[in-house]
Amino acid sequence: MKRDRTNRIGKADKACRAYASPWVLAGLVVLLAATMAVSCMFGAVDISLSEMTQGSNIFWDLRLPRVLMGAAVGAVLSVCGAAYQSIFRNPLTDPYVLGVSSGASLGAAVAILLGMEVYVWGVGGMALAAALLTVVLIYRIASIGNRLHTTTLLLTGVCLTLLISAVISFLMVLNQEKMESIIFWTMGSFGSSTWADVWTMLPVAAVGIGVVLWYGRDLNLLLAGSEAAQSMGCEVEKVKRVLLLFTTLMVAFAVSSCGVIGFVGLIVPHAVRLVAGPDNRKVVPYSMLCGAIFVLLCDTLARTVLRPSELPVGSLTSMVGAPLFIYLLYKNKKGL
Repeated sequence: MKRDRTNRIGKADKACRAYASPWVLAGLVVLLAATMAVSCMFGAVDISLSEMTQGSNIFWDLRLPRVLMGAAVGAVLSVCGAAYQSIFRNPLTDPYVLGVSSGASLGAAVAILLGMEVYVWGVGGMALAAALLTVVLIYRIASIGNRLHTTTLLLTGVCLTLLISAVISFLMVLNQEKMESIIFWTMGSFGSSTWADVWTMLPVAAVGIGVVLWYGRDLNLLLAGSEAAQSMGCEVEKVKRVLLLFTTLMVAFAVSSCGVIGFVGLIVPHAVRLVAGPDNRKVVPYSMLCGAIFVLLCDTLARTVLRPSELPVGSLTSMVGAPLFIYLLYKNKKGL
């Protein structure tokens, strides 16, 4: 037992000295830029590169804000997933484990039933408030003195998610004329993204991702366990609280802007780990870029597969991501 702990400490300490490859980052940035350009071109109405450069209204008013929002949300969900998986030392943890998305869904459902779609940030604002309220409730339940009990936090999030899902189902049964709107919102879509949404989301994403990157070394230490991390100078409880605060805010803003987009925070960071290893100084920046690319590809498919109709992007992230994730697990199962 002591030897195993020593080995974990040694691995964590070694991981703290590693950084992301600038060549890999540059390649991912180029790939993201290309994906954004292609995503701007295709949709219910295709536009050419010349039309984009000449200031097409479709490009500036509809396509570009949608693409920027998709990239930001994909980056946020992936980075939050990477952080949660290290904090809880559980590869199956994703941004929705705390019940943030469920709380946001309930807030949005109530806003839709009250007819708040006509107001700017009517649905999004209610979703954000409900998400933050849900997180505060979970934190209060899971806190013991000045310590945050992670097991209780996870269990509380799961229980509240199930409870809120039941409440949403009950509301939809009582208000069937609004059921389609609620279902489509809970499955995620960037169709209504505006420049106001982009300018709200980008600063939140930049600050939140910056905080997670800053704590990359501490995330590596947490992989060795709380006691081992404490012995190597990590302020465990402070790090957990700061990271959970900023990641929760990012997820809340993302969900309140575009609805629930599942599976991204689970598969992207885990797939990156299978390819690049467990070091969070690589996993976090790689996940940020890969998550943005993945969501943009799914959103492009969502608006072109059945055009002029549009699929919820959340359903495509699961349909595309699950087989890819299973394939990666199969190819790397000996290393797990």
